[in-house]
Amino acid sequence: MKLVIVSGLSGSGKTVALHTLEDEDYYCVDNLPLGLLPDFVERVSNRTLQPYTNIAVGIDARSEANDLRNFNNIIKPLRERDIEFEIIYLQAELNTLIKRFSDTRRKHPLTTKGLPLSEAIEVERVLLSTVSSEADLFIDTTYTNIHQLRDQIKKQIVKNNGAKLSLLFQSFGFKHGTPTDSDFVFDVRCLPNPHWESNLRPLTGLDKEVASFLQSQDEVQDMLKHIRQFMQDWIPKFEKQNRHYLTVSIGCTGGQHRSVFIAQQLCDDFNELIDNVSVRHREMQ
Repeated sequence: MKLVIVSGLSGSGKTVALHTLEDEDYYCVDNLPLGLLPDFVERVSNRTLQPYTNIAVGIDARSEANDLRNFNNIIKPLRERDIEFEIIYLQAELNTLIKRFSDTRRKHPLTTKGLPLSEAIEVERVLLSTVSSEADLFIDTTYTNIHQLRDQIKKQIVKNNGAKLSLLFQSFGFKHGTPTDSDFVFDVRCLPNPHWESNLRPLTGLDKEVASFLQSQDEVQDMLKHIRQFMQDWIPKFEKQNRHYLTVSIGCTGGQHRSVFIAQQLCDDFNELIDNVSVRHREMQ
């Protein structure tokens, strides 16, 4: 049996994640009080008629504060059981969350206590800090719409069933902010920039003209070689620690040329070595 705990900040996409898992035949329960989690797992794991193979549970800040503070002790027996156990934590930047609540006109669950929205979000972040500290996978949805989040959930969580490791290469532009859901960040702004070639400027790192330009640069080949070697050396170490997910972010200035090319090349290379490898070009989405 596989158990996935989906948690995170309100407005970050937890409901979308749970609905996506439900569509993929997970048995899903949203807003389960954290204190009931061990009994719930015990009940569903001992189900004799049509036992559930995959289960997803939504945990949020509406659980008792004492239970959230004792999160580590509550989940410890679950980690020791003979089940695949993962915690997925979703988050987004403050301004993005405020805009989403404004657009949907929905209330934040903690504003019922009279807190302004911005303060409610920060209180929620603190309440869930014990959950986030134990997360196996962080997903930052600041620059992600519903369809992209669904696709990411399918690629990283659903496709990961039975796989040792899910590896995501993500390109981004530093001028748009560094992603907060990265295990490793590589800065490739030191490489020759196609932006300064007038015929390449409107293209992206996925276009063959840009790819040919970058492939001809010795610095680019050296960068690819060193990142490949670094990942080949360290991925087995993470697998030995039972890590299910690794997110490797590649950043250039705007997230259009160099980072896109490098991330795509690494994805293509590691597809031959690892079962579950995907790529995401943040700024191009």
